[in-house]
Amino acid sequence: MQDAVSELAMNARSWLFAPGDSERKMDKAATGPADIAIFDLEDAVAESEKPKARTMTAALLAGHTRARTRLWVRINPLDGPHALADLAAVMPARPGGIMLPKARGRADVETLDHYLSALEVNAGIEQGATKVIALVTETAEGMFTTGDYRGAPRLVAMTWGAEDLADALGASDNREPDGRYAFTYELARSLCLLGAGAANVSPVETIAGDFRDLAGLHRRAENARRAGFRGMLAIHPAQVEVINEAFNPSAEELAEARAIVQLFADQPTAGTIGHKGAMLDRPHLARAQALLKRAARR
Repeated sequence: MQDAVSELAMNARSWLFAPGDSERKMDKAATGPADIAIFDLEDAVAESEKPKARTMTAALLAGHTRARTRLWVRINPLDGPHALADLAAVMPARPGGIMLPKARGRADVETLDHYLSALEVNAGIEQGATKVIALVTETAEGMFTTGDYRGAPRLVAMTWGAEDLADALGASDNREPDGRYAFTYELARSLCLLGAGAANVSPVETIAGDFRDLAGLHRRAENARRAGFRGMLAIHPAQVEVINEAFNPSAEELAEARAIVQLFADQPTAGTIGHKGAMLDRPHLARAQALLKRAARR
């Protein structure tokens, strides 16, 4: 049986970043409609401000005890100088989970698990309670290990990033002239989706950088849901409601799913069933059941 934090992460539609050095932005994220708020100690915080951000983030976590399961922290990369200090500062305040950036593979999640286990014992937290979402495509090395995460401790979700990957590759841009991601970055997206499927964790779509283009965000979020992603990262509060709505199946989709389930219930021995000019088989039934199950949890 999944615990409450794992269940939340597996069904979260919106994951909103808030900079760890802004009390106002963190508080707004914590009290807003995002399914999960991520207090960011990495990219959103300048090097000189990281000690202050740790203190502020821990204080915000401590002040929101009722919402703590949906308040997560993005630490700095494990191979840098800040990750352990980040964890030591925030773990006594009991975040719901940790986002691991620039994950190079399963070994990084296992190392993080060791750190978290020691810090949980020290803070009187049930061992294993703190869950992990890993950013799995931000390094060239990480691109080759996206299929290795099955059974990784604490892991409940995987997401991907295009900007850090472009930096790692020395690329001047990660987009085609028409605005689409170039092949390497679309590959990163697909590898994250496939890796999450192999690991049986939630795949989460990356950010949309233009927070003013809400119509474009809605289209992209809907496309991500149809592709199999369960949620999407957000960088601005205005994006949250759009993402939440896009990841909720429409009334028409729900009605169609119920009709498919009923067709197979009425013909329990059938392998395939004709429906609206097409042939449906058991994978169609499984997808309809999964859609209805996820919708019932929200």
